[in-house]
Amino acid sequence: MQFAEAYSHHNGRDQWAQRELDAWLMDVFQKPDLTVGPGSTTAIRDHVKAELAAEGWPFDVKIDQSYDLTVFGVKDDLSFHLQTGNASRAPYDLLKLQHLWSVRRIEAAALALPTKQAAANIGSNIASFERIMNELRLFDRTITVPIFLIGFE
Repeated sequence: MQFAEAYSHHNGRDQWAQRELDAWLMDVFQKPDLTVGPGSTTAIRDHVKAELAAEGWPFDVKIDQSYDLTVFGVKDDLSFHLQTGNASRAPYDLLKLQHLWSVRRIEAAALALPTKQAAANIGSNIASFERIMNELRLFDRTITVPIFLIGFE
């Protein structure tokens, strides 16, 4: 697995850079011995979770105590989410991140997804970096949370 590209929605990358976490987050996706392909999503998630855990990130954080809705992690005023599954889940992830920002629980978020080619290697109808980047551009005035979008392959 390797970092492939990034997109900054509403200056999301700048928010991570101000905290000196942008390069670190991209480095999380540098693991040459992890092949992105069929059956690799558990290994990808385990690797990312281990990297974030080493930095003190809590996992499966509820976005509201009254609901069983979670994001991958929240630390201080940042949220991180990883999507390696069905494409229909990614817009829902954006909605959860937007909620956290709207209630002022976070100042910025990051969302990591496989590139289009890597998603195709994993399986069919997998969420991809390119698709979400285009949807963020389309819904620019709806999804207003600053997001650092990460693409890996």
